[in-house]
Amino acid sequence: MRQIVLDTETTGLEWKKGNRIVEVGCVELVERRPTGRTFHRYFNPGREFEPGAQEVTGLTLEFLADKPLFADVVDEFLEFVCGAELVIHNAAFDIGFLDAELGQCGSHYGCMRDRVSVLDSLELARQRYPGQRNSLDALCRRLGVDNSHRQLHGALLDAQLLAEAYLALTAGQSEIGFATEAIATPAQSLEIGVPVVRGIRPRVRPSEEELAAHAIRIEAIRAKSGVSLWDEAGQAEEIAA
Repeated sequence: MRQIVLDTETTGLEWKKGNRIVEVGCVELVERRPTGRTFHRYFNPGREFEPGAQEVTGLTLEFLADKPLFADVVDEFLEFVCGAELVIHNAAFDIGFLDAELGQCGSHYGCMRDRVSVLDSLELARQRYPGQRNSLDALCRRLGVDNSHRQLHGALLDAQLLAEAYLALTAGQSEIGFATEAIATPAQSLEIGVPVVRGIRPRVRPSEEELAAHAIRIEAIRAKSGVSLWDEAGQAEEIAA
């Protein structure tokens, strides 16, 4: 399963008021493991920040002045996310902005849900922790994800933190190793075709003592219920043979 953990930063809170995306950060997971592939871009929004928005991100119009427009890299972005499940915290916000950007690029781009499925990690957090604060910072503290280096909002950093929090939220895994070696060579931008390298799983053979203990346990199950799943599995193997 391929998932893309995604975050955006914007000039304000509502795309309907003409606000634009100024940063997109994406982290790729395959079978719930980071591959090292990321997509990270800043954009020239062509407009001013709303009051307060600039302070949240620390970005300035001077810094963004020489950055590309969203339309300049839209195809590259869509190629990276296409076919994946997007994991987004408060997905309605980011998807609304992304759909608005696609609309400005041309009607033929359609909307994000034409190309991806979407999982809202905020809804997952609310189901697990009803009545509690479920912001990204609150989740990190609750789930033991180190966010001490998050002084400002940044799309790629927030996507990395969300990936750790999401995995902890859904499987009890609180550390996935962004600071250490990943499955593939880490990338700070889109790298199509980076191979996913997986180690060979070791084969574990039970000892004679373990096999004997297993047989005793299965016999006890048979005595209590008349049959065990191991018996059914053995019959299935005989039929298949």
